[in-house]
Amino acid sequence: MRHLPTTSAPRPHRTVVRATVALASVGVLALSACGSDDDGESSDSFATADVHAADGNSVGSASFRDADGASALTVDLTGLQPGMYGMHVHGIGTCDPGSHAPDDPSETGDFLSSGGHMGADGHDHPGHGGDLPALLVNGDGTAHMTVTTDRVTRDNLLDDDGSALIIHEKPDNYGNIPDRYAPDGPDKDTLKTGDAGGRQACGTFTD
Repeated sequence: MRHLPTTSAPRPHRTVVRATVALASVGVLALSACGSDDDGESSDSFATADVHAADGNSVGSASFRDADGASALTVDLTGLQPGMYGMHVHGIGTCDPGSHAPDDPSETGDFLSSGGHMGADGHDHPGHGGDLPALLVNGDGTAHMTVTTDRVTRDNLLDDDGSALIIHEKPDNYGNIPDRYAPDGPDKDTLKTGDAGGRQACGTFTD
C-alpha cells in the first residue's frame, strides 16, 4: 500500500513539464516568424526598377531600401541564361535598346543610353560607386541576390538624371588581370568596365 502513491504521483508532474517545454518552443517559433515578417524587402523600398531585356520582355525587378546607414539592393530575376554576369548601377536612368553612348555618339548598342558606371569619375573599376558583386543565374534561369553597399545613397540614385541597373552579357573580372597576361597592367577598357561585355537587361530606378 505504501508503494502506490510513489509510483503514480510523478507521472502528472512529468506531463506538465513536457507541456510547458512544448509551449515555450511554440512561443519561440512564433517570435521568429514575427521577426522574419519585419524584414520585408519591398515595404520600405526607396527606389524600384522593372528590369527588361532588349526585346522589351520583363525579366524581373530590383529595389533599394535603407539598411542601417547603407543601402540594400535586392534583385529578383527570371528568364536569363544560366551563368555569372557583371551587374552595376549606371549613372543615367534611361534604358533604350539600340541607343547611343552619351560620351561617344558613334558607339551604339543596347542600353548604352544609361551611360557608364555610377560614381566612376576619378576612380578605376571596381572602385566606382555603382560597382556590385557578380550576379549568379541558376540553372532554371532565375537569380535572387541581396547586397548591402554604402556607395549608393537615395540622393545619388535618384538625382536629376536618375540611374539604372544593368545586367551585362559576360562575367566581371573587377580589373583582376594577372601580370602573366598583362605585364603592363589592365588596359583602359578593363579599368572602365571590368570586361563585362554588352548589356542584356536594364531597369530604371524610380521612387
